Amino acid sequence: MATNFQTEKVTEEPPPVLNPTADLEKESQQVQGISSSGSSTDSKEDQSAPRKVHGILWGLVVVSILSSTFLFSLDNTIVAVIQPAIIQRFNSLEKLPWIAVGFVLGGVSMNLVYGKLYSLFDGKILYMVCVFIFEAGSALCGAAPTMNALIVGRTLCGVGGAGMYIGVMSLLSAFTTDQERPMYIGMTGLTWGAGTALGPIVGGAFTESSAGWRWSFYINLLVGGVCAPVYFFLLPASKPRPNESTVALWKTLDWTGAILSIGAFLTLIMGISFGDAIYPWNSGQVISLFVLSGVLWVLFAVQQSYCFFTTKDLRLFPVPFVLNKDLVILFVEIASASTTLFLPIYFLPLYFQFIHGVNALDAGVKMLPFIFMLILFSVLNGGIMSKTGIVWPWYIFGSALTLAGSALLYTITPSTSNSAIYGYSVLVGIGCGSFVQASFAVAQALVKKEEKALATGFITCGQLTGSTIALTIANTLFIEGAVENIEALIPTASHETVVAAISGTNPAFFANLTAEMRNQVYSVFVDAINQAWILCMTAGALGLVLSFFLKREKLFIEAAAGGA
Repeated sequence: MATNFQTEKVTEEPPPVLNPTADLEKESQQVQGISSSGSSTDSKEDQSAPRKVHGILWGLVVVSILSSTFLFSLDNTIVAVIQPAIIQRFNSLEKLPWIAVGFVLGGVSMNLVYGKLYSLFDGKILYMVCVFIFEAGSALCGAAPTMNALIVGRTLCGVGGAGMYIGVMSLLSAFTTDQERPMYIGMTGLTWGAGTALGPIVGGAFTESSAGWRWSFYINLLVGGVCAPVYFFLLPASKPRPNESTVALWKTLDWTGAILSIGAFLTLIMGISFGDAIYPWNSGQVISLFVLSGVLWVLFAVQQSYCFFTTKDLRLFPVPFVLNKDLVILFVEIASASTTLFLPIYFLPLYFQFIHGVNALDAGVKMLPFIFMLILFSVLNGGIMSKTGIVWPWYIFGSALTLAGSALLYTITPSTSNSAIYGYSVLVGIGCGSFVQASFAVAQALVKKEEKALATGFITCGQLTGSTIALTIANTLFIEGAVENIEALIPTASHETVVAAISGTNPAFFANLTAEMRNQVYSVFVDAINQAWILCMTAGALGLVLSFFLKREKLFIEAAAGGA
């Protein structure tokens, strides 16, 4: 999203501030007052034709950039059902966690950096670079001769995908008015939700067909090739600082903050992901990762607060945002919504595959009620919010339904009917769709024009980091619970055999059990999945409580009136 940072050269910046207390208090007061003063002032500029492309051509631009959101979210979940086929192809069960971890590491670690980059450089060029990185990673995954090559490709997909996603939000913000923006952000919810939910279906379809699992990655190249001409010839430039050279802009980047934040995210995600999956929790490797992550987070916080090797205006993290109650609540709300989105998408198909014995494609199809309601209410949220300007009821309504639906999912047993599970998942889908993307438009309405790109990075950080940590914790608890209790039930089964059965690479393990023993194993399996629903309930409850503290004022409509 286009911004308009001050255009002084780096040499003209004031020296680093070593005592930031007074500055932070002043910035906090400015940020707290943005929604009542700064936003309406900036909107007078926003409402006058923020784009030069209109009509059918603008429609092509929107569809093309939204397609990248779809592909990124599709890639997020498509491996959930193709992992067994990949393991069978490369015979590398010990590297299974890296398929998901590589993608997550590449995406989450770059969130803050991308938010800053889009506030400095031409959004069109940066977005196209990210698309290229994502497509290169997809090509490598599809053609991977070894598991190591596939892991590298997944990491590239994560790096490029995160940049595409933040780029979509930034570009839509740059080319839409304050009143239009919620509707367009709602469209990203449609494509994000559809891609996330359709990932298991598409992956299952390719795996079950003669095309094979590799086409789960090659499909990205086809879509990217179709959209490339639109990116080159129709997508407008978005230059937040047009009067500065590229070299000068690179010099303004907070390199120290970027390195510290990337390192802090990498070590944190690796520590959570590797715990008990690759190394024991009390191993030196895992403990070292957590300790190193903690040290890096402390160094990053100090460096950002005291502006070491940077300045107040150029530092990577928007420090005043954490002093704004509403922005912090929006950060937590989108993390909550993303948690209740991703966990059902990962664990419900797993339930259908193991308990009902369906294949990957059929398990994905059983998610359609959840998908439909998620998409429907995501679009309704964007459209209605842009017309009424009323925000806070959506958060109360959405988080309440996600809490109720998650509580009902927790009651599932191996004998629960499909219709009951559909009903429970629909409640979660309606609730999640009601506020999963809303924080982007709301946050941008609460900050000044030159801070919109930073707001996008800030909210995206909450969305991807929250869902990543929740999914990693849920998966760890699931594996630990299932493996430990199944080994207790069947002492003769080796640890490797049980892990392979849980990961889906040894389906014969369950088929060879007696009916009585199989039912006991199924009960253990469902109990392990229930850990995910506890996390969903926690996220829903937290979102519900915080939603009552959101500022109750109309947005978007007032901004539009100010520009009339």
